[in-house]
Amino acid sequence: MLSHVDDAVLYEATPRGVAIVTLNRPERLNAWGPDMAPPFYAAIDRAEQDPAIRVIVLTGRGRAFCAGAHLGSSGSAPAVGDSLETAGGKTVADLVGERPPHFVTELRKPVIAAINGACVGIGLTQALMCDIRFAAAGAKFAAVFARRGLVAEFGISWILPRLTGWGVALDLLLSGRTFLADEAARLGLVKEVVAPADLMARVLEYAEDIAQNCSPAALSVIKRQAYADTGRDVVAATADAEALMWEALPRPDVIEGIVSFLQKRPPRFPPLDS
Repeated sequence: MLSHVDDAVLYEATPRGVAIVTLNRPERLNAWGPDMAPPFYAAIDRAEQDPAIRVIVLTGRGRAFCAGAHLGSSGSAPAVGDSLETAGGKTVADLVGERPPHFVTELRKPVIAAINGACVGIGLTQALMCDIRFAAAGAKFAAVFARRGLVAEFGISWILPRLTGWGVALDLLLSGRTFLADEAARLGLVKEVVAPADLMARVLEYAEDIAQNCSPAALSVIKRQAYADTGRDVVAATADAEALMWEALPRPDVIEGIVSFLQKRPPRFPPLDS
């Protein structure tokens, strides 16, 4: 079912438990602006709270995933100084929205980015904060902050080295260079590169397999473990995993997972409660 959370963001729920959240400003390459933030948060919250939704897919409409922050047209260049002076009196929330991109790492449900085109600046940060990424062949990526006189914004200096290693992260951040989807995959930023016409079909195939065959409760805990353990040593991570395992054993998900395996049938895991 396709619906508009707002005309800046589209929301669709598939019959197999996947929510598709689509950035819908194709005329400006889905560049991020304050008009997009509230409906985006509303769409993500809707998917997170719906027990029928087990996986969230984020994509863009048109030729771009998100081509960075909305800076205006080339005709507005003479007024940039005045605009920045005005922006100095505002909060970050006024300019880009109240939630930093890493909020998707705190959701209970997996978030998959279907990168259909240009993925730049804050768009790149948002994509990297998703749990898994697929990209259309030829999609362009860039961490352009240094080329705009900006710093590494919104947590990209935290997530990028964890995905690629320090050397690659510093190359991308300090050069601000453009690279394509195939290189993004080699660097570990993207799981898979797909022909543009096949991107959403492939992402939905992957997402619906998770939605139909993985326990929502287990997904929620595993996701929380993965991000929390980035700041722990192996002893603490192992101790936490042991405690979580004992908590999980009485849950119906474990029984259903084992019984469905032995009976060679698809599992029927209960949904997360709201």
